[in-house]
Amino acid sequence: MDTDILVARFHSVRKRSRQLAEPLSDEDCCAQSMPDASPIKWHLAHTTWFFETFILEQYERNFQPFQPAFRVLFNSYYNGVGDKHPRPQRGLLTRPALGDVLAYRRNIDERVGVLLAEQRDANADTIARLVDLGLHHEQQHQELMLTDVKHMLSMSPLYPAYSNEHFAECDAAPPMQWQEFDAAVVHIGHAGAEFCFDNEVPRHRQFVERYALSSRLVTNAEYLKFIEAGGYAEPSLWLSEGWDWVKASQIDKPMYWQRTKSGWQEFTLYGLRKIDPHRPVTHLSFFEADAYARWSGARLPTEAEWENAASACRYYGKPALHPDADDAYAQAHTQGGLSQLFGCGWQWTLSSYAPYPGYQVAEGAIGEYNGKFMSNQYVLRGSSCATPEGHTRATYRNFFPATARWQFTGIRLARSL
Repeated sequence: MDTDILVARFHSVRKRSRQLAEPLSDEDCCAQSMPDASPIKWHLAHTTWFFETFILEQYERNFQPFQPAFRVLFNSYYNGVGDKHPRPQRGLLTRPALGDVLAYRRNIDERVGVLLAEQRDANADTIARLVDLGLHHEQQHQELMLTDVKHMLSMSPLYPAYSNEHFAECDAAPPMQWQEFDAAVVHIGHAGAEFCFDNEVPRHRQFVERYALSSRLVTNAEYLKFIEAGGYAEPSLWLSEGWDWVKASQIDKPMYWQRTKSGWQEFTLYGLRKIDPHRPVTHLSFFEADAYARWSGARLPTEAEWENAASACRYYGKPALHPDADDAYAQAHTQGGLSQLFGCGWQWTLSSYAPYPGYQVAEGAIGEYNGKFMSNQYVLRGSSCATPEGHTRATYRNFFPATARWQFTGIRLARSL
């Protein structure tokens, strides 16, 4: 791995995290709106903790921690590292102040840069791989920073905007069509020297029956028809656990949607806006996506079906603050008649998050990154408008519980043929 390229990428990714926090006040950066979300200040510190704990602590000569207490405060879920501050209480960490966290980042950035520049021994490749992992880890948190701050801002009756940029309406969505795929033994999983997470390997064979995928994602207008048809009140459309969840939580619309006297509105990172009927609907749980698919006479795809269809497609676009749907944007992702595979919304699949055949957990605390979460979660594929540039590939396996809605999660339909 070229050291100069890695150093440049390290500083670029680290700079992007700081830029995401710039529109926010110190108070914004400290707030935690729900246990599943984290304060922006915590994201900035935890991603720094990763480099300090897994790289500097192991390989820096005469290592000294920036602040010993940070080892506990900013540990997320790595039990092998030691104690952790309770996740639901991250918003109570008024100290260290945001300025102290930024000083922490500057200190660790400088030290990692020096370490990379000096490494010419047997540890060089190991350190480079850990830095690469840390950068992809930070990019995951960059997406979480946007979705967490969106949830936090939505709690205010002022509905403040994260960005004041122009928010244009989209062109009309093209008619939904169906792309058919023959039954086949297909290869699933990552191959090659480029980076991937451990849950994307090993590459293996799976058999898929003949199937079809919808040409684009479900739009706001299409999902509104489901609501108006009483989809949230029809138990036959819902899995049992999903029905219990919507009733107990009194859910009858996507997250961030509001009924107003002037019509449907949606809270976005641009503030409260009239719902654009042509944009992909997002912020849906697995249960909602599954119910909509049943109502429309279809189903959700399996992750093998999705990857088989998307395997030849790469996404080169820029991240955004809200799902787009314009023709020029959609064409940038088109593969075999399919658009919006990447860069709009994560797409729920029917596949439970489980290890691939032959999967092996990495040794040490790094092995806690993915493997231990392979229970009671569903796989999502693609990427969202908030996914950082360079963090998208067809083999990427995102995963969340069936009730999760605060990410940009949408619907691509499938049919068995």
